[in-house]
Amino acid sequence: MASSHIENKANKHQRIKKREFSRSLDVNTVSISAPFHWLGLAFKDLINSPLIAVSYGLVFSIIPVAICFLVLSTNNHLYILPSIVAFSIIGPAFATGLYDVAWELEKGHSPTFKHSFMSMFRNPVGEWGFALLLVIIMIAWMRIATLIHVLYPSSIDPTIEELISFLAMGISAGAIISVVVFSLSAFTPQIMVERRVDIMTALTTSIKAVSANAVPMLIWAMIIVTMISFSVLTLGFGFIITMPILGLASWHAYIAVIKTKRQRNYE
Repeated sequence: MASSHIENKANKHQRIKKREFSRSLDVNTVSISAPFHWLGLAFKDLINSPLIAVSYGLVFSIIPVAICFLVLSTNNHLYILPSIVAFSIIGPAFATGLYDVAWELEKGHSPTFKHSFMSMFRNPVGEWGFALLLVIIMIAWMRIATLIHVLYPSSIDPTIEELISFLAMGISAGAIISVVVFSLSAFTPQIMVERRVDIMTALTTSIKAVSANAVPMLIWAMIIVTMISFSVLTLGFGFIITMPILGLASWHAYIAVIKTKRQRNYE
């Protein structure tokens, strides 16, 4: 009798551990027009807190401006594709301060540089663990890009067909990695800024939320790509405005998609 009780207790404990390891937060489904609403809210936040938002934009712009300078000074355009993907990979990890700005405005507070900076240490294990994960993915992507560069094209004077093959290989690899990173990072950093949850819960919830809102998130991803492309065409200076808008809008996307106690109509 006692052994049966102990066995049942052990099985119950194992089931609880399994649920905790695989748990995820509840998510909402939003309309296909929701991403445009998030952008509208981000513009309002930018107007209400222009100094902090633009300051973050200036910091963000340093990396792409440096990339453009590297390409132009070395006259080697093969750096562009891997550099853009690498930048898009590490970007979400450094948008934490902008999430805090949007959150403070949402609560009716006045955002400050100190408070937004301290948000990076609100959930240090999860936030920096996620940043480390993105860095690992970035390094893996740079190694893949280097391998593609070494193998393609195979001749000094490549033909059009060889160049097309090289670009197709690079774009395909970059697209696959970008999709993975987008699914992982769409809501993970926002979750860990607001809630003290473990990184696995945040990652699982982000993937679940993207899957449950495939079409709206596809539109949101296209908006992100469009704004990043515009910023690249301006030699990186466009990031001064586009990155704050994307960061602020990402917070509103989080509030709309991930269920919270203070849910509002974000659709």
